[in-house]
Amino acid sequence: MRLSPANRILLLIKTEGPQLAATVGSKLAISSEAARQQLTKMAEEGLVEAMSESAAGRGRPRQLWNLTAAGNQTFPDGHAELTATILSTLVAQLGTPALDAVISAREADTLKRYRQEVDAADIQSRVRQLAAVRSSEGYMADCWEEADGSLLLVENHCPICAAASICAGFCRSELETFRAVLGAKVEREEHILLGARRCAYRITPP
Repeated sequence: MRLSPANRILLLIKTEGPQLAATVGSKLAISSEAARQQLTKMAEEGLVEAMSESAAGRGRPRQLWNLTAAGNQTFPDGHAELTATILSTLVAQLGTPALDAVISAREADTLKRYRQEVDAADIQSRVRQLAAVRSSEGYMADCWEEADGSLLLVENHCPICAAASICAGFCRSELETFRAVLGAKVEREEHILLGARRCAYRITPP
């Protein structure tokens, strides 16, 4: 399915962060002015917003375009409101141990499934497989090798953000699952719930 210019811009900013209008134009193969007009229209609709960033040297501040909360909500949220209500009710009626049991069961099921899909011999290939699995689940994941030999797994979207906002145990569980599946040291360096644009995990090969 061919995406509209607005959706292509939303996806670009979501996956690569705030963008200059000129950069948007270049990546969409349109003029800077056309990109600026599209961004201005999207700003009027409340999907993006402009922010100023000081340029290097004495140049004028650059105008970067970022997603608003409404812009972020155009991406799948895993039924956020329903999820939040169910989890809140679960804790209220059955207590925290019941939620812990749900998280543990989810972690065991996820670990079993991931081990079937992430089975390459080398760590680099396993990270790529994991990124592919996570993307299929809506996390918009990507990965690459850093100059120091470590690997970076990034997730540009969190479809279970509502659940994780209520219980940090979901995030802890996912981190432990990554470590078990990859058989390597995994540290979370950026976290959407702490205000970052994405979640980023640094993997140190064993």
